[in-house]
Amino acid sequence: MKKQKKPGDNISLKTKKNEAPAIIDWINSQTNLMDSIRYLVENEIKANGVRNLQQHVPADRGFAFGDEDQGMVQEDPKHSPEYDNVTDDEEEIDEDDIESWT
Repeated sequence: MKKQKKPGDNISLKTKKNEAPAIIDWINSQTNLMDSIRYLVENEIKANGVRNLQQHVPADRGFAFGDEDQGMVQEDPKHSPEYDNVTDDEEEIDEDDIESWT
């Protein structure tokens, strides 16, 4: 059984070697990646409660992007209201920062 996470614990994420370019673009467009992921998780919980998504989503989702017909809109992050108060010298926490905290 895997160890249960507690508030303040670190989590690690790794992209697939063949990750869809749109996903990498989305990740690189975030000024605070963890807060963006938290927002998506909060919306999933509001909509469906706490559940294991692996029991509800197909493993192969065929996500190749550039398809506007999939109903997803790509937004330039510099035109998002959340971006208005962010300066270019703000940077995200990376692995080296986390190592220095331990």
